[in-house]
Formats: sequence, C-alpha cells, structure tokens
Amino acid sequence: MAAIVEVGAEQFDVVVLGSGEAGKYLAWTLGADGRRVALIETRYVGGSCPNIACLPSKNVIHSAKVAWYAHRLKEFGFEVTVPKVDMKVVRERKRTMVRELVEVHNKRFAANGVTFICGDGRFVGPREVVVTLQAGGTRQISGDTVIVSTGSRAVVTDIPGLQEAEPMTHIEQLELDVVPESLIVLGGGYIGLEFAQAMARFGSKVTVVDRNARCLTHEDEDVVRVLTDLLSKEGIEFKLGSTVESVTGRSGDAVEVILKTQERHETLRATHILAAVGRIPNTDSIGTQMAGIELTANGHIKVNEFLQTTAESVFAVGDCAGSPYFTHAAYDDFRIVYQSIQGHKRVTTGRQIPYTLFTDPELAHVGLHEDEAKRQGISYRLAKLPMAAVLRTRTLGETEGFLKALIGKDDRILGFTALGVGVGELLAPVQLVMNSGLPYTALRDLIVTHPTLSEGLVFLFASLGYK
Repeated sequence: MAAIVEVGAEQFDVVVLGSGEAGKYLAWTLGADGRRVALIETRYVGGSCPNIACLPSKNVIHSAKVAWYAHRLKEFGFEVTVPKVDMKVVRERKRTMVRELVEVHNKRFAANGVTFICGDGRFVGPREVVVTLQAGGTRQISGDTVIVSTGSRAVVTDIPGLQEAEPMTHIEQLELDVVPESLIVLGGGYIGLEFAQAMARFGSKVTVVDRNARCLTHEDEDVVRVLTDLLSKEGIEFKLGSTVESVTGRSGDAVEVILKTQERHETLRATHILAAVGRIPNTDSIGTQMAGIELTANGHIKVNEFLQTTAESVFAVGDCAGSPYFTHAAYDDFRIVYQSIQGHKRVTTGRQIPYTLFTDPELAHVGLHEDEAKRQGISYRLAKLPMAAVLRTRTLGETEGFLKALIGKDDRILGFTALGVGVGELLAPVQLVMNSGLPYTALRDLIVTHPTLSEGLVFLFASLGYK
C-alpha cells in the first residue's frame, strides 16, 4: 500500500533511521539495487561500532597488550627500560583509525546513491519522519519502507550521587588522554572487564565492583574462576557481592564510593569512575507512537521473526529491536530484512549467536553452556584441553586457559567454550560443523597446520578417543 504523504514531504523507496551495522548495510545494498534510499544519522557515521564501541575499544585494548609486552621485555630477551605510556598517542592512534573508517563509510554511502541526512529523526506519522538537521532547519521525508536502526546506549543508574559524579561510560573512557591514577569500574560484565584490564595494563590501580557473587554470571563457573584469577594477578581488585549505596566527588578528580556487602560497609576512593552496568535501547525519543510502533516493557521495539514491527512496512534491526547486542547479530538482521524485502524467507528464530570477550586471554563461546546443560539435565560428554597443550601457545608464551566442548549422544557439538590467546578465531570452524549437523569427528580428523591455534581443535576432540 502506498504511503500517504503530506505536502512538502520528500518521498523515498526506503528510509533508514540510524546508520548502525544493519541499517547501513541495508542502505548500501538497497541503494545498489536501484532503490531511492535516505539514511538519517544523528552523529556517528556508520553507527557505534566503528566510532565509539567495538573497533575503537579493541584498538585501545591492543595498545594495552603492547604495554603488557613492554613489561615482559626481559622474558623475550630484551634489555630495555620499560617505556612510559602516553595516552595522548594511544588516543590519537584510535582516532586515526576512526577517521579512516568514517571516510570508508562516507565513500560507500555515496557510491551506492544513498541520501545521507545528518540530524535527529522523529516519526510524525506512519512511515513519515521529520529530521532536525545538524546544519539547522528541518527536513520531512517519507518512505514506502522504513527501517529503524537506532541502537542502544550506556545507562547510568540512579545510584545516589552517581550522575552528579559525571562517571565515564565507554565513550569517555576511549577519549582519555591520561592514565587514571586509580579507577573504579562499576560492573563486572564484558565492557567492564575489557576496560578494567586495559587500564590496569596502562598503569591504573583498578577495582571492579559488581553486585553479583561473581563476574560474567551467564558464563560457566570454571571459566569465570580462571579468568578472574588471571585478572587478579594483573593487579585488578574485585569487590563482588557488593551494592553501591552512594557516590560522591567527580570523576577525573576524586570520587568516593560507599559499598555495602553482607558483612559491612566499605569506602572506595579513586580518581576516576567508569559506569559499565548495562545498556538501554534508543527508542524513547523517536516518536514510535506516532508511527504505530509498539515497544516491549524494557523499551525494545516489538518485532516478529522477520523483524517486522507492529506498523505496516516498518522493520526494526539491531539493539533497538532486542536482537543480541552484538554487531555480528545486527549484520544477520540485515540479511533477514533484505531477504524479506526481496520476498524471501529468513528468520531470527533458532539463530546461533557466537561471541567473544576481548580480555586477554580472550573468552569465546557458541552454543550450550555446561552450567546450563547441568541445570536442564541435558546429557553430554565433555572434551576439555588446557591451552598449554596447544603448542602454539608455548611459542607465544601465553599458555593460560583451556578449550572445552559438550558433545551430545549423536556425536554433534552442543556447545563450545574457549579461554585463551586468540581463541575468538576458533569459533568459525566449530560453528561450521555445528551448523552443518556434522559430528565432532569432522574436526578431530582434519589435518591442520602445525603449530597453529586451530590445531588445538584436533587435540580437543581427540581427547575423547578414536573409537
């Protein structure tokens, strides 16, 4: 059904609200197909991943690993004084990468004929958006199809005094030009641990605070125990099972945090504080009601398995749609919506979502967790191998961690978890076997180059025998 357009509204075949992973790929691909596409972006060309999240954080994390290597120079045969960290240089290296990525995005938008509009978009009716332009004024546009790709943002909770303390989120953390003398990290999740380790390696005295009895509550206990122990050895202090009652002071100068544990109250002091306690979808200011788009109780846009919203010819993708908060999940959202627009069927149900935590060593996982299998009474055989048995790790001097896999009665892999150097790269071959319905022996019986990390998969599954 054709859109009803008020006088003055520009008509497009497709309007994309937000240039995150799914949104930008839909704009590029549909534009290349010859459709007239408009994309509205408030600030970050290409979304959060290339600007303030995935790639910038991994850039800084890599600099921190170089700093860690600098402290191990004698181990590798170098008699050199440990160099001093210059966070301005670290930041500029990150900024240079971001500028290059933004330029790549701009060129691709232009090459695919996408009308890129800088401003804040808000629905004023079904499939109709008014954009408050960054350059001033407004622009009203309408689309036969609209795709919402507005992402999510870090939340700063209403702990007394926290907002007044102006805590860093990951955005401000990535813009630091000095090494914090001391840092309190609120939250022992993925973002919190990645930054905690990076800052500790740069020279900060880091304390991680979490209300739970252990970090990464969705991960297996053996994984968390080993990872927490490794981070503790790097000087990170953990205050677990602790509730933050109040915060005073100002981040960047001096902050004081009052904690409550089961036994007592405790006061922590630091120069900086990082809030890493979760994210919320960016759906509260885009006028969803005006468009007939319903939200869930936690603010995500309601979608079906095709990522269609409650409004006709309107899709939602990525974080704002409640998809797993990973860039690679959003990329699959792009494929689902593109196929739907093309008249084909691809759905979100039953998706296999892998992920990697980029601490050092990395934590990579896909499929069923062992703790989850135990809770559900699912029968499995366990294959487990220390990373030290993967001989490539010995050449690197990074032998910490282990590999493990759950094997079902039919010899198929139910789940795979790896904690070790570079193990995120091991996920793809395991996923391929799982998705193809092959038995674990498909990996066990490969001839894999020696010595490589992927060779560890052969020995992991060989640990179950050759019968």
